[in-house]
Amino acid sequence: MNPPRSAPSARRAFSLIELLIALTISATLLVATLSALDACFKSYKTTSESASAHVVARMVMHRVSALIRNGEEFGPYPVNPILTPVLVPDPPSLEFVSARDGAGLPTEVTRLERRDAPSWVIAEGGPPFELWNVRTRFSGGLPVGDPEEAPLLRNVQHVQFTLYYDVGPRLTRATVDLTLRPDDLRDAAVAAGLETPSIRLVTSVSPRRVD
Repeated sequence: MNPPRSAPSARRAFSLIELLIALTISATLLVATLSALDACFKSYKTTSESASAHVVARMVMHRVSALIRNGEEFGPYPVNPILTPVLVPDPPSLEFVSARDGAGLPTEVTRLERRDAPSWVIAEGGPPFELWNVRTRFSGGLPVGDPEEAPLLRNVQHVQFTLYYDVGPRLTRATVDLTLRPDDLRDAAVAAGLETPSIRLVTSVSPRRVD
């Protein structure tokens, strides 16, 4: 006679509620990890953009200083440099002779000027101005062809030329005050509250030839 078979031991599995709880915890951890990773990438992008813009701005300011240092016959100039020796052009601009021929006649006139940024940049909340370099060629004292125009800096928030004149009128010193904002990666600013800080550079330079 065979002995009676014992009942098989019951196997306990995860219930549906336990599975849902585990999935919820896993999803929460995954979302938190991805959010932190995304914030790290955006922080790296804004930092890189700020550093790049700082280097470019310094290079432009160095170029502007070199142009002023080697320029002649600056304008605009005050009506009476004795009474008003300091001039702050508005809108900001500075024009000067940047090259001459063997006879001493101007062959190139350079103008640094502030221009409005494109309307679509302003509509998206971008900086309102740009800094441009305009060069006009001369031959025999007359302009030749169309001026050569090129932007020096975009994303400019503020630029100011302060010109110090002596009798003549002769420019003795020019101060350039420039503030720009790097591309602040608006997607990062919205998603992670990040924004690149504005960069302000100020330089003061005197032309080599003031006579």
